[in-house]
Amino acid sequence: MTDRLPHTLRADAQDNRERILESARALFATQGLNVSMREVARHAGVGPATLYRRFPTKQALVTEAFTEQLHTCRAIADEGLADPDPWRGFTGVIAKTCELHARNQGFTDAFMSAFPNAIDLAADRAYTVNAISELARRAKDTGHLREDFALDDLILMLMANRGIQAPSPAARVAASRRFAAFIIQAFQSSPTRSPLPPLPRLA
Repeated sequence: MTDRLPHTLRADAQDNRERILESARALFATQGLNVSMREVARHAGVGPATLYRRFPTKQALVTEAFTEQLHTCRAIADEGLADPDPWRGFTGVIAKTCELHARNQGFTDAFMSAFPNAIDLAADRAYTVNAISELARRAKDTGHLREDFALDDLILMLMANRGIQAPSPAARVAASRRFAAFIIQAFQSSPTRSPLPPLPRLA
C-alpha cells in the first residue's frame, strides 16, 4: 500500500491539473478573461487551495490554458509566410486567425493585451505580429494589398471579430468567416466581389 500511495497522489494531482485547465479553457472561451479564479475552481470541482497550488496566479493559468492556441497562431503565420503567393498567404492568415479567435473569446483578450506581464504570451504575440508584418510587405510588393494597410488594422479587425455576438459557438464561427471575407476585400488594392460565406442566424 505504501509503495502505491505516492503514485496515486501524483495521479490525483495530474487529474486535478487537467480538470482545472479544461474548466479554465471552457470558461475563458465563452466568457473571456473576467472569469474569477474561484469560478474556475468551482467549475473544475476543486477547492481554491488546490487551484492556487497548481497555478499560483491567474497569469500562470491563462498562459498555460492558451499554449495550444499560441502554437496554432504561430503555425498559421508560418504557413502564410511559406506560401509562394504572398497575397494568398496573407488572406489565409486573415481567415484562419479570425476563426481561431472566434472559437475562443478569452484567447482574443489574452492575445490583444498580452495579459498583464505574461512574458510567454507577449513573446508569441510579437513573433506572430512580426511574421504577418513581413507577409504584408510581400503582399504589397505584389500589388494586391493596398498600400495604406497598417498593422494596426489587424488590431481593429480582431476587436471587431471579438465583438461578434451569436446564439451558439458554431454561429459565431460562421459569422466570423463571413466577416473575414469582407475584411479581405477591404484590404485588397482592387477588391474583387467574390461570393461571401453564408450568413448564419444571429438572433
